[in-house]
Amino acid sequence: MTAEAPSTLLSILGTAAEYRDGAVHITDEAAIRSRIGELVHLAGLGSETEQAWARYLVRLIALELGAIPASIHDLYLARGRGEVPPSFTVPAMNLRVLAFDAARAVFRVAKRIDASAFIFEIARSEIGYTAQRPAEYAANILGAAVAEGYRGPVFIQGDHFQISLSRYKQDPDKEISAVEELTAEALQAGFYNIDVDTSTLVDIHLDGERAQQYMNAELSAHFTQFIRQHEPAGVTVSVGGEIGEVGSQNSTEEELRAYVDGYNEALAAKDGNLVGLSKISIQTGTSHGGVVLPDGTVAQVKVDFDTLLQLSRVARSYGYGGAVQHGASTLPQDAFGKFVEAEACEVHLATNFQNMLYDRLPKPVLSAVYAYVNEHFAVDRKANHTDEQFLYENRKRAIGPFKQAFWDLGPQDKAQITDAWEAQFSLLFELLALAGTRRFVEQTVQPAKVAPDRSFYFGKEAEQEEVKDLSD
Repeated sequence: MTAEAPSTLLSILGTAAEYRDGAVHITDEAAIRSRIGELVHLAGLGSETEQAWARYLVRLIALELGAIPASIHDLYLARGRGEVPPSFTVPAMNLRVLAFDAARAVFRVAKRIDASAFIFEIARSEIGYTAQRPAEYAANILGAAVAEGYRGPVFIQGDHFQISLSRYKQDPDKEISAVEELTAEALQAGFYNIDVDTSTLVDIHLDGERAQQYMNAELSAHFTQFIRQHEPAGVTVSVGGEIGEVGSQNSTEEELRAYVDGYNEALAAKDGNLVGLSKISIQTGTSHGGVVLPDGTVAQVKVDFDTLLQLSRVARSYGYGGAVQHGASTLPQDAFGKFVEAEACEVHLATNFQNMLYDRLPKPVLSAVYAYVNEHFAVDRKANHTDEQFLYENRKRAIGPFKQAFWDLGPQDKAQITDAWEAQFSLLFELLALAGTRRFVEQTVQPAKVAPDRSFYFGKEAEQEEVKDLSD
């Protein structure tokens, strides 16, 4: 280490690692694995200087130990060409809370079943209410990989990097710039998978699917060009598009073709050599966070798996990995095997992991969370909301303010949560047929070992956004 680093970090790593010339040289791997959690803690909750150093060092340590931020693009395109079978569905997991502990559970399960085809993601909205900028989230994920001795590509994704319709109407250029700035920040942090979401601009009142999808296709092409201009050398970022806002009417083949054809034309008009999408998200009946009943329970949502299968095959006809299903984590367990049968290339999972934590929090902590929600968000309560509905829909907004309290949970309380998560990940990975997928990843993905830009970690951090109108 150097004298530039705070003494808190020097004491954590001691003689187990040495930093010089933008690289970490590790002399005691076991010690680093056992201590990496302390660095991750500082990456989220230390002083400004400690956070910067911790995030930077975790990234360097992960690279040195073989946990490499990567793009899933080539795996999906190989699937589109028929070189990888559509026999498994990649889970994209939004780990909103205790991301380090949750990701450790994921890596433990993955190592047991020789799986590599899974994604960690965070949405534009979640970055706001969980108070986790991309560099912090990446530190949680990469630190977890180090702690569990996981080597290989680590897929970290920007989920729903979405245009706010209301803000776009007020000032289109400003809203486009906001998404561009977040995208550039995420790329610097090691997010080499970006889900562009301009589906909020689809206008179903226009005549014909091509007209309805026009702005969606045009702006998707715009953001793809931006990503290609900013992705690091040696990396082709996986870019996903979306044709239907989650929770609205089901997508159709006509909509998918109208979007993709319009997108391809718009992208070619910008630069005929630009690499396009690797997947496309559709709507088949789910709703983000589930549909909450008056008693606070979540209604079962029906998914149209026939539509999912049809559109997955149409997507592969364009060379993509297939269709992506959003908002699925609160579905019944027996539904998840059907995603594989429907040949979905990816399924997004988030809310149930959060629910599992809240269901197991010590009562004093849960009471404090609910008191905070009632105090700060009462203005957002709908007239017909029961207490249960209001708290269920808004408790996610306490994750950022309670970050320290969650981290400081006692060992037994935290173990109860992480054990439940690990059991859930194990079940989901089995149902999604992830066992043995490391071979497909190794056949198709050669991750570039991109050296992080030191100035990025020590620059001014972006302001957190209020993004309650955006999807998770």
